[in-house]
Amino acid sequence: MIVATAGHIDHGKTLLVKTLTGVDTDRLPEEKARGISIDLGFAYLPLADGGLIGFVDVPGHERFVRNMLAGVCGIDFALLVVAADDGVMPQTVEHLHILDLLNVARGAAVISKIDRIDEARVRQVADNVKALLGPTRLAAIPVLPVSAVSGAGIEELQQLLAREAAALTARRSSGQRFRLAIDRAFTVAGSGTVVTGTVFNGAVKSGDKLMISPAGIPVRVRGIQIQGKAAEGAQAGQRCALNLGGTDLDAVRRGDWVLDEALHHPTQRIDARVTVLAAEPQPLRHWTPAHLHLATADVTARVAIRRGEGVAPGASAVVQLILDKPIGALHGDRFILRDQSASRTLGGGTVLDPFARAARRGSAARLAELAALEEPSPAAALAALSRISTSGVDLGRFEKTFNLTSEYAAELYGAGNIVAVGKESRTGISRALHAELREKVVANLAAFHRQMPQALGKEIEALRGELAPQLAAAVFAALLRELADERKLEASGSVARLPGHNATSNPADEKLWQTIRPALEASGFAPPPLRDLAASLNLKEPIVKDFLHRKAKGGEVMKVTADRFYPRATLASLAAIAQATARGSPNGQFTAAQYRDATGVGRGLAIEILEFLDTLAITQRIGDARKMRKDFVPLLGAAVVPAKHTTAGKTVPASAPPSKPRPAQHLKR
Repeated sequence: MIVATAGHIDHGKTLLVKTLTGVDTDRLPEEKARGISIDLGFAYLPLADGGLIGFVDVPGHERFVRNMLAGVCGIDFALLVVAADDGVMPQTVEHLHILDLLNVARGAAVISKIDRIDEARVRQVADNVKALLGPTRLAAIPVLPVSAVSGAGIEELQQLLAREAAALTARRSSGQRFRLAIDRAFTVAGSGTVVTGTVFNGAVKSGDKLMISPAGIPVRVRGIQIQGKAAEGAQAGQRCALNLGGTDLDAVRRGDWVLDEALHHPTQRIDARVTVLAAEPQPLRHWTPAHLHLATADVTARVAIRRGEGVAPGASAVVQLILDKPIGALHGDRFILRDQSASRTLGGGTVLDPFARAARRGSAARLAELAALEEPSPAAALAALSRISTSGVDLGRFEKTFNLTSEYAAELYGAGNIVAVGKESRTGISRALHAELREKVVANLAAFHRQMPQALGKEIEALRGELAPQLAAAVFAALLRELADERKLEASGSVARLPGHNATSNPADEKLWQTIRPALEASGFAPPPLRDLAASLNLKEPIVKDFLHRKAKGGEVMKVTADRFYPRATLASLAAIAQATARGSPNGQFTAAQYRDATGVGRGLAIEILEFLDTLAITQRIGDARKMRKDFVPLLGAAVVPAKHTTAGKTVPASAPPSKPRPAQHLKR
């Protein structure tokens, strides 16, 4: 359990911690000389059951509220200390407001220095403290009178702390990536850079590769210490020290995070719900300058509200915070807003969207999205986002916003009946919509083929416009890729079709094919260009060109050059000759000249054929030579090579008859 002190200067916070732990948290020479806490101090109290309480002693002077804020981030329990002689003072009130705004709901109020005054005064101060606590989340906490000098009440306080520590539910560290807010950074001789802080999320172990954010410096964890002792790891809810390799002390400061690389997404624009203190004299207005304190960071910012509107004292509203410098933030992070001069607290709140956009922040759709992000859990937020989003949920952004590991996110999607569409960029849609669209795509293509059998396929954009105009083109394309991977459709370029659809499967095209096919087969390894082919058959060139392009989609013919088409079986024979030529060479490589001699075609055409085989990855060019890269049979089928074609004086062996041509299946990715 992590406990933070709070209260006015010189109310005995540091002495109380020393009495409880035996550790003087004032470590700086100036603190010793002046007798006041300036920076954060740390101490630990081992418990009889093996547990451990970590204390963060914060300064009480108004000049050091910035340091106080860095100390109370991520705590489990607060000790609000009020001196019996002074009673409630300005920083008592401000510190209590800060604890309340940070959603701290567990703690104890300690009336200190009771050895200096009578019992009546102690009761009076206790009543004042109870009245002060009344409107806050800490209204029900116990009020304990103690004296760090005489020891009165100390045992009772220790017992209370032990009970609270035993009852504390450990923060969940599984399913989240590691994140630690740095409150100190220093150098240890022989070890290098060391940082300390509170682990907000996840877990860490020695050897982990992390990132200093927002600077983006990769580091490695050399070692871990808890309570000054070496530890194998640390997890959410613990304070620890990390010895980091890969960075100098100059590059690390309070306000930075040490975190999993996947969480390194610095932001300067945050959508948040802000609550203004009821004691503020006027509403929070648009473009008010402020200091934002989030975790251990302190940056200046502007508060963006709809023009003409404001947030009244005691009220809350969704606003956008525009920061002057980037910081690290995630959904659910609590923060404090102080005025431009950092002299008083204005209010505080909770981060809803740490990666807010500048545009359309006041639109109805955006407000609905922010309302969904205010749901109490990631699962509830996902369900709400899924209900309101017609275009699906950006799952990468969702996981980043809520700090979810891939494994935990997958569990949420399964439980919420969400299907992730896409790989690099994933969009979540409901399982019902996913199944419905898959069925409709196949049915729509089948109907299209019946209506327009000569079309190569249907334009993908037209298909999306009819079936899912609300989905982004990339998301719909990913859905089609799923179906293509399952061989339920084929997609090439901008067109989709069902497997086996042949755009030339009609009486007119069949008749044309019976005319063109013999001419192509008879021409052997040198089919005539389109113009010559059309002329020899007494056909119009555009008709032949259109037909062969459509026929090529089915795979029976293949376009080798801009105006020359080959039957697939002929290309299989040409590939077999290339293979035999390579085998007949000492080093398995052959030249275009050797291939020309083996095929009997001209040098220019031989080079064009080889370049086409290169595009199929059957052959590979190496300087002026080529080698076989992979077997051609899976792509082109088995080959029959006329015995007259020889290489290196040997007849190229004929193989089995060519297999039935298989339609090419390509999907533009």
